[in-house]
Amino acid sequence: MVSHRDRRGKRRGPGKRRVRGGAAYGLRRRAGGRLHRAGPWRIVAADAEATMAALDPSTLHKTPLYDAHVAAGGKIVDFGGFAMPVQYGDGILAEHRAVRTDVGIFDVSHMGEADFHGPTAFETVQGLITNDAGRLDDGRALYTVVCNAEGGIVDDCIVYRFAPDHYRIVVNAANIDKDLAFFRRHLSQGTKLVDRSAETALVAVQGPRAVALVSELAREDLSAVPSFGFSRTTVAGRPVVAARTGYTGEDGFELFVEADDARAVWDALVEAGAKPCGLGARDTLRLEARLCLYGNDIDETTTPYEAGLGWTVKLDKPGGFVGRKALARQKAEGVTRKLVGFRLEGRGIVRAGAEVLGDGQTPVGKVTSGGVAPTVGGSIGLAYVPKALAAPDTRLRIAQRGRTFDARVVKGPFYRRPAEASR
Repeated sequence: MVSHRDRRGKRRGPGKRRVRGGAAYGLRRRAGGRLHRAGPWRIVAADAEATMAALDPSTLHKTPLYDAHVAAGGKIVDFGGFAMPVQYGDGILAEHRAVRTDVGIFDVSHMGEADFHGPTAFETVQGLITNDAGRLDDGRALYTVVCNAEGGIVDDCIVYRFAPDHYRIVVNAANIDKDLAFFRRHLSQGTKLVDRSAETALVAVQGPRAVALVSELAREDLSAVPSFGFSRTTVAGRPVVAARTGYTGEDGFELFVEADDARAVWDALVEAGAKPCGLGARDTLRLEARLCLYGNDIDETTTPYEAGLGWTVKLDKPGGFVGRKALARQKAEGVTRKLVGFRLEGRGIVRAGAEVLGDGQTPVGKVTSGGVAPTVGGSIGLAYVPKALAAPDTRLRIAQRGRTFDARVVKGPFYRRPAEASR
């Protein structure tokens, strides 16, 4: 049997080992048309006994909700060293539709939480991020990127202000160790950095009915919490921080909860009607909403201006930030490539790594994400292309495994929820 480890790989006994990470994945079709996940993971098992027999005890770790996933029939995969559900019995498409039409629930406890405390916490955070933390009041959050000195994206994050001397940055699972090391190198004197990843679980409740469901279990109306706002409340009698954020293109909350309370909160939400959803639906949902996936669409070789995230860069904010000089120079000179959304014309699916062709069949760009779009139909994706090919409605030719596909550049998200689409 595998010894129990907490969500960050710490043994409950002598000695520790921390394994982080995650990577991108895509949808492929089996014979018969069923969708399954393909990527840098392996499917382990859908039942606890078989899973335990298959896991590598030296590398695979569990979130506080692992047992809940197994009990619900989740198909467990090795995702960057974590045992995570890629889907449940009804499949990815059913989970995707539940989030678009009702309410779904995701375990995202493998994400990392870094808390900054002290009289210079604001100064530290402001110098780390490209966006302006000075815009934040208590109980508000913002999306941002963190860049290196060359302007490459170290990570994309959400920053939360709890108090003038307390900020939290939530980082991607694959980047926790890297980000913490980067943060420590840039701490202002008087700031204390606390890694809260191990003791904090994160549960995302997403969909048109998400706010009403969380409000019901909190026994208070949370509909007044603004987008990118957060509030302390209780769910199933357990204290949570309910943040109106997400990664699906739908309304909802991400609930920060102590690891020991996570199962009670999860069970209460599922019992009240939230449909458990895995990594597969999370990916199709975020791609329709055209949200970047770190490690695929953005990384340290890409800049926010190239990735369409220039709106997060506040060059004139007081105090500056890491990478400011490089980004100011790129903004002045202009970018040579851009991340664009595209839709295939006709049948087929293209995956990350497929090549965008220029004249004479010469590769000029690369697909970073691709897959089916269950809500809007067809096949969609993201790709870096030369600036000359980035205008909306530009025709692209994409090569993959000896085949060539026609596509067109699409402006903005592929999907907007009805409230946004009417604006």
